[in-house]
Amino acid sequence: MAKKKGNRVQVILECTEHKKTGLPGTSRYITTKNKKNTPGRLELRKYNPILKRHTIHREIK
Repeated sequence: MAKKKGNRVQVILECTEHKKTGLPGTSRYITTKNKKNTPGRLELRKYNPILKRHTIHREIK
């Protein structure tokens, strides 16, 4: 039986700059966040292997 993690939920981060370039593919990461401490959308700088640089990745639904 799986344990409950409480307020922690899994979120998907997607690159914001990659959409503008029109290149095929997407850069996505999966992470967890605490809903109680971070109620808004999460934004992190992550590496985009297609653009070969660090870009802003924003939480998607």
